[in-house]
Amino acid sequence: MVIKKIYLIPFLIFMLFHSCNNFPKSKSVKRADNKTYYLQKGWPELPSNFKLGNPTGIGIDTNQNIFIFHRAGRDWPLIGSMPKTYIYAKTILMLDAQNGKILNSWGDNIFIMPHGLTVDKNNNIWITDVGLNQVFKFSHEGKLLMKLGEAKVAGNDSTHFNRPTDVAVEEDGSFYVTDGYGNSRVIKFSSDGKYLFQWGTKGKNQSQFKIPHAITLDEKGNVYVADRENCRIQVFDSTGKFITEWTSKNFGHICSIAYDKNIKTFVAVDDATSWFGLKHNGSDIIIIDSTGKVVSRFGRSGSYDGPKCWYHDVAVDKSGNIYVEDILGNRIQKFEKKAK
Repeated sequence: MVIKKIYLIPFLIFMLFHSCNNFPKSKSVKRADNKTYYLQKGWPELPSNFKLGNPTGIGIDTNQNIFIFHRAGRDWPLIGSMPKTYIYAKTILMLDAQNGKILNSWGDNIFIMPHGLTVDKNNNIWITDVGLNQVFKFSHEGKLLMKLGEAKVAGNDSTHFNRPTDVAVEEDGSFYVTDGYGNSRVIKFSSDGKYLFQWGTKGKNQSQFKIPHAITLDEKGNVYVADRENCRIQVFDSTGKFITEWTSKNFGHICSIAYDKNIKTFVAVDDATSWFGLKHNGSDIIIIDSTGKVVSRFGRSGSYDGPKCWYHDVAVDKSGNIYVEDILGNRIQKFEKKAK
């Protein structure tokens, strides 16, 4: 959600109860900065007449093309219900990893409020739409393969979602959905979309969530959930059994997490706020090892030469380069990993 004008008392009250009380401090963290990654300036190379909307979902296919899900000209409503009309512009972009040029685009007149995007090992594109309350599976070129949930109808049973946020896909094709803004649960489905089981309720204890915002898997099938408003990452096994949680006084709202299987390391992004969540103080990219130890971080905590951002989603390519989506400035950034 992006806030452009703040003038409503009810919204202030809402944010008071939906913000973390721990504001990140940069003094106590190790900084990666330019020693490990550098911001690739001028990336992506988008056409001069192209206007990127809020970029909310990002994924990488097996050819290392970067897929972006953006809201075009659509804004998250400050109060009230979601829009009812479909976005007429193409909301899914495929970018060249090297220069960021658009290779393909589709997704027009399909979505209301874009959110999550995941690319599976077969290059299928998984989408969540928080306005439609639906989850979609498309082919690489945009052919609809599966659709779950009832359009524009929220619910908490096995056939409905309430603003679902993200998808993670197992090796066998079964998949998990974080659901989401309205519900506080993770649901697992079979590869053909059959409901299997779920876990989670609203709260701050183990196996509870306050906006499960993103999800990823490791090679063992363990499940990692960005529990955004609880400022933590929760770890579960493939049956939904709680294993552990990763948290720190330096974490802001954990918006997303990705797994770099090549070096068995996780990359998370957060959003530090103040004034009851109304002021965004910047995001960090947080590098976490397989034990949950923060190895390094950079962004607001470091001295990278870029603008203040609110990172909504993150992805890592096979070379270890990190891609993030900033919904404050409606931009995509690529942090290239330096060769040793």
